[in-house]
Amino acid sequence: MTTTAAAVWGRAEQQDFRARVRGCLLGGAVGDAFGAGVAALPLEGIRTAHGPEGLMEPVPAYGRRGAVTAATQMTLFTVDGLIRAQVRRDTGAWHPPTDVHRAHLRWAATQRDWGPDERRKDNGWLAREEWLYTRRDPARACLIGLGDEILGTLDRPKNPAATDSGALVRSAPFGLLVGWEPQLVCQLAVECAAQTHGDPAAHLAAGALAVVVHGLARGESVDGSVQRALAQLTPRPGHEPVTDALQRALGAVRQGMPNAVRVTDLGADEDRAEGQLAAAVYCALVGEDIRHGLRLAVNHDGPSAVTGAVTGALLGALHGETALPPAWLAELEGRSTILELADDFAMEMTQGAALHSPAEAHPGWLARYPRG
Repeated sequence: MTTTAAAVWGRAEQQDFRARVRGCLLGGAVGDAFGAGVAALPLEGIRTAHGPEGLMEPVPAYGRRGAVTAATQMTLFTVDGLIRAQVRRDTGAWHPPTDVHRAHLRWAATQRDWGPDERRKDNGWLAREEWLYTRRDPARACLIGLGDEILGTLDRPKNPAATDSGALVRSAPFGLLVGWEPQLVCQLAVECAAQTHGDPAAHLAAGALAVVVHGLARGESVDGSVQRALAQLTPRPGHEPVTDALQRALGAVRQGMPNAVRVTDLGADEDRAEGQLAAAVYCALVGEDIRHGLRLAVNHDGPSAVTGAVTGALLGALHGETALPPAWLAELEGRSTILELADDFAMEMTQGAALHSPAEAHPGWLARYPRG
């Protein structure tokens, strides 16, 4: 099976790709932190607290401005797993779902341990970041699905009835595998989502998000990327809730000026993966810029951090990191970690052959991303 498409990485292409990777990861985190400040409030409560236009600038959550939720934590470990899959390929062991699952098990350890366990030789550098060792409202299905080391699969998924957005919010990084064909990006995201979320709508929404990000990271439009996601999902059993939601998002663009009612009507008011994806896609389609798109994404009755995180990932991949609001970035929790991981991912995808091969590998890279 061919896993990659041919890619030529000139200097300009590498810089553009790195900007989109940074934009996707930082944008998701900024949107996550922005929404976290009002995640527990209905729209009326947001307007009462922050004025008739709703939340316009970040406010504190978890004791500070810029604090992220489990959505960003898990996204970072998704990236870590994808880098390790590439590094482990040299050994002949090529099963990315296993590497991503192991990475998410390392995230699960951050939810129960006081801090990094130095006895674990497979931690690498990310799992040694102490700021990640805090529980920030993770989805229950994620904690249960990663409560043991058994790998959930599409045939035998974990939490078969889980419909929430816990897998969706960690799945944007799959789309950054721009050298892969879209159907393989979709398949990997779906398989990894089933490790915690067994309902087809939940894991197919994750696959759809990955395909949309994949298109954006390749320089395509939001609309075109959504159309490609629809084409990928349609042959799959149980696709209707997700494809119907995405079609509604595309149709809502033509219904007049964007507002909170339209975002809510697309499904932002409850924590279901397909509704959150549709609302985020709509906000990305109609947002005049990233700030406007994120304000649309968080001002509603539902889980604002989820809609903000997915919208931010989409807009960041579309525009690159220099389009993100500087003042919002300045206060972002873990910004240096996110940047470091983004640059490592971009370097691995564009220059991995210079870092490792079946015959030799740079020891510093293997210390960061162990093969074991």
